[in-house]
Amino acid sequence: MKKKTNIREWLRSRDGQRVLVIITFMTIPLVLLFVFTYLPFGKMFGYSFYEMKYTGARKFVGLKNYLKVFQRDDCFKALKLSLYYMVGSLVQLALALYLATVLSFKVKCGAFFKGVMFFPYLINGIAVGFIFKFFYTRGFVFDTVLQSLGFELENLPYWLKDQSINNWSLVGTSVWRYFGQNMILFIGAIMSVDSDLYEAAMLDGANRFQQFRYIIVPSIKTIITLNVILSITGSLSAFEPPYVITSGANGTGTYFVIMHEIAHTQQKVGLASAMAIVLLAIILIATGLQKIFFKYVFRSGEDEDINAAKKREKKLARYIQHQRKKQEASGQ
Repeated sequence: MKKKTNIREWLRSRDGQRVLVIITFMTIPLVLLFVFTYLPFGKMFGYSFYEMKYTGARKFVGLKNYLKVFQRDDCFKALKLSLYYMVGSLVQLALALYLATVLSFKVKCGAFFKGVMFFPYLINGIAVGFIFKFFYTRGFVFDTVLQSLGFELENLPYWLKDQSINNWSLVGTSVWRYFGQNMILFIGAIMSVDSDLYEAAMLDGANRFQQFRYIIVPSIKTIITLNVILSITGSLSAFEPPYVITSGANGTGTYFVIMHEIAHTQQKVGLASAMAIVLLAIILIATGLQKIFFKYVFRSGEDEDINAAKKREKKLARYIQHQRKKQEASGQ
């Protein structure tokens, strides 16, 4: 008969120690995640139903704060500014994919260019904001460069004051900072493509564009989908460029900047919490719509292969059935 082991002996055994280590390594991150993410989120969700400041009495107002989010002009206009950053994110992805494709092949000083283009992503967002604040200031770096190319200073716009162009200037800052990250992700995906595919395509006479269209893009669809989702959802929460460079002035206040002002300057904590919940809902809806789009419009090669195989099976079944009917007819 097998000897029964108690819990203490089992914990001292090899299997017990393994389970204990797994549980320990799982418990600590989950506790930290709960304490610093889910618990504050739950508190914020509760605050969104109150009219309150950081200190003082609270007044329960129900869904009144959520209605104010859609009734206030500053909140609604701030959401419209996200369209600028969405357009910029698409330009950013196109630029990153193009440069990743070029640098994935043998290029002189390719490693140097990869490092230079990825370096802006390593710089702190506040520092990037101060860099471009001086870059766009009237008569400073950007204007000096344009003047050296023959432009007159009087004919140049105020890059941070002119409301027809200041948001595009801030979008350019975000594109400069983040396209290097997308490029590195694309390069990693492209480098994983089997090199034999390129050799076979070259033997068939395919040029670089055809290789990009029929080999690279179908092979990295998953990474393209991921980068599109991250870029568009990130454009909804743009904060550092408008906050540091313009402080949200001259119509550049994004949703996060307005929410920061309402929470910390006006101290309307309940309304700011409701704005955060609304933004989360918008991001979740946008992510879901993108997944549906890529599922049915931008299908992977595996799905196409499965559909083609099903069609071949149906054709074969119809052919066999037709042959049987012919044999039965000839036998009669």
